[in-house]
Amino acid sequence: MANDLMDFRPYERRPLPTLRDIVAVVFRQRRVIFGTFLGVLVLVLLSGLWMRRYEAHMKFLVLRQRTDMMVTASANAPAQDSGAITEEDLNSEVELIRSDDLLRKVVVATNLQNRSSSIFSHPKQETAVASAVRKLDKDLDVEPIRKTNVIEVKYRTGDPQLAATVLNAVAKAYLEKHREVHRPSGEFKFFDQQTDRFQQGLEQSQAQLAEFTQKNGVVDAQVQKDLILQRLADFNATAHQAEASAVETARRIRTLETQLNAMQPRLTTEIRTGENPQLMQQLKSTLLNLELKRTELLTKYDPSYPLVREVEKQIAETKASIGAEESAPPKEQTTNQDPTYMMLRSDLAKAQADLSGFEARATALSVAANEYRSEAKTLEEMGLTQEDLKRTEKTQEENYLLYLRKREEARISDALDQRGILNVAVAEQPVAPAFPVQSPARTGGITLMLAFFLSIGTGFIADFADPSFRTPDEVVGYLEMPVLAALPRKTTE
Repeated sequence: MANDLMDFRPYERRPLPTLRDIVAVVFRQRRVIFGTFLGVLVLVLLSGLWMRRYEAHMKFLVLRQRTDMMVTASANAPAQDSGAITEEDLNSEVELIRSDDLLRKVVVATNLQNRSSSIFSHPKQETAVASAVRKLDKDLDVEPIRKTNVIEVKYRTGDPQLAATVLNAVAKAYLEKHREVHRPSGEFKFFDQQTDRFQQGLEQSQAQLAEFTQKNGVVDAQVQKDLILQRLADFNATAHQAEASAVETARRIRTLETQLNAMQPRLTTEIRTGENPQLMQQLKSTLLNLELKRTELLTKYDPSYPLVREVEKQIAETKASIGAEESAPPKEQTTNQDPTYMMLRSDLAKAQADLSGFEARATALSVAANEYRSEAKTLEEMGLTQEDLKRTEKTQEENYLLYLRKREEARISDALDQRGILNVAVAEQPVAPAFPVQSPARTGGITLMLAFFLSIGTGFIADFADPSFRTPDEVVGYLEMPVLAALPRKTTE
């Protein structure tokens, strides 16, 4: 009923509480206040905040002094960017330091899982390690310093030597982590294996090429094929020239034969005419003898006598011969060989000989060209095989030199890693702190003040939340009615 009246009663300003009211509240809520005070003290005691805490710190400097070559398949691998350190770079290094695997290494190295001050025990080693990793992540403070390339690492614990030991373990694990992340492990071994592999392949390809050259007797099939093709072109040109000369010579022979058929082999160079004195003298002597014989016969015989007639007939024939000789004297002709005809015959004989030579030459050149053509075809097939072997040898050599260069780069990087030449350095080594960051007296004072104010506040909140009437004044103030009588509360205290 009273609660309902309080809910629907209009708000009115109440007077400020007096010291007596405050003391009354404390007296009424003494159990709540005392319980809250003891609870805060117990929680502080259980949390270990009252214990001495030592803080060790160290600093890492992020550099760009070393440029690592990127692992690529190209011969000239690009170097990593060596510009200024960016905020992203620093945040990346911070995340490396706070990574779970790094913190786990630190926990195992410093045996933090067995040094936990927690009241709860972990029966399993893995659970203890996980709990120690979580606590280390909470106690470890890693922050980059503004406008610098420095990362500051802080760690608080109750043992000063342990604080320095943990930070030293963090530094060692972080440098190893940085080296593993920025350069893959096993790089030199991989490139060494690949170098040996391609060296064997190069030796094998060289042996195959040498065996092919020795077996076929070809030093450079492509060059020899080009020479053969050049010779083939020359022979073809010469053969075509010989065939053309043969055709021309045959046409010339036909022309010479036609000219020779139209000419005489000899020419009349001199014609002489005149009497033949010996013949005329002989004919006249014969005529004289015949006339003398006829005269002698006429002295003995009659003119009709046959013998006389025979002599007269011979006389008539002799006279006829003398007359014929005198009317057609004999002619004497002198002839010589025609030089043009002889020259044409000589040219014809030479052309015929040349024709045979041209035909024989063209046939021989055609045979030689066919041989060169066949040899060029064979050399082309051998050249393809030889070029394939050369390409294989060149590829093996390029890969061998590439991995040889990569192996040397990896060896240099490993040497730099072994000497600790990295892009991060410990700028400030951790040392065991001599003074705690907080004293038990200050912690106790703060704890008592916190417990006092928290308990008083809790008491007032509990009293305000109590809906009952505790004094007659509260009844009068709430109901605006006079109180006729008030009975004190019976207590057994």
